[in-house]
Amino acid sequence: MAESRSLPTGFGELEVLAVGTVLMVEALSGLSLNSLTILSFCKNPELRTPTHLLVLSLALADSGISLNALIAATSSLLRHWPYGSDGCQAHGFQGFTTALASICSSAAIAWGRYHHYCTRSQLAWNTAVSLVLFVWLSSAFWAALPLLGWGHYDYEPLGTCCTLDYSRRDRNFTSFLFTMAFFNFVLPLFITLTSYRLMEQKLGKTGHPQVNTTLPARTLMLCWGPYALLYLYAAVMDVASISPKLQMVPALIAKMAPTINAVNYALGSEMVQRGIWQCLSPQRSERDHAQ
Repeated sequence: MAESRSLPTGFGELEVLAVGTVLMVEALSGLSLNSLTILSFCKNPELRTPTHLLVLSLALADSGISLNALIAATSSLLRHWPYGSDGCQAHGFQGFTTALASICSSAAIAWGRYHHYCTRSQLAWNTAVSLVLFVWLSSAFWAALPLLGWGHYDYEPLGTCCTLDYSRRDRNFTSFLFTMAFFNFVLPLFITLTSYRLMEQKLGKTGHPQVNTTLPARTLMLCWGPYALLYLYAAVMDVASISPKLQMVPALIAKMAPTINAVNYALGSEMVQRGIWQCLSPQRSERDHAQ
């Protein structure tokens, strides 16, 4: 089905085109903003700090999500998956790794900000590097398990991108789903909520932190909550009762995360804004340094 050029079941020509267009816009937006963020870290020495290393990790993960969306968008506009079964497994692994790394990097940033604002001490380099390594190694570990038989990657209902196969309502899927979701969604969300809540309580009488303490957790729930609900429903009910079009909605919502995160963590920081402006205006940057 996925390699056929006929339209997938439940989708019309216009709907396939619409999904491909939305994915393309999300992919280009996320890649552009996060590439600027990464470039600013490389070119601006002021950003080379342990705290900003966590933001860099998030930008790299979100760039991977956007790249995954770009491949899905291209396939959707071609109206078929051109990379075969092995390509589907690689696409699923890459997308799952970067998605988990994005979620866990957001939790790491929340903990890092709590450490900064509530202990009034700078995050150490070895701690930041250890956090980043743990996030990526853990994400790659969980994403590799479906390739080894615990869980399974398969095509989305549209047939032009690949993800964790939630159509199999068996013990293998449910055991992997609940274990993976606890360590990679529930726990990071708890860390994020708790860290920002403690920041608000700690700084409530002395002033407000220079960060948004509500948007990060809301972003996690908004972007990844629909996927979590879809997987939970598929674990206990027959997912075939949900139309293929509706099943694609969580994927489209999740691909918004790179853009929202870039606006919140990068464009929302004055220091990162200066770094991005230096990348966009190198001549002005040289004059500022000369002065």
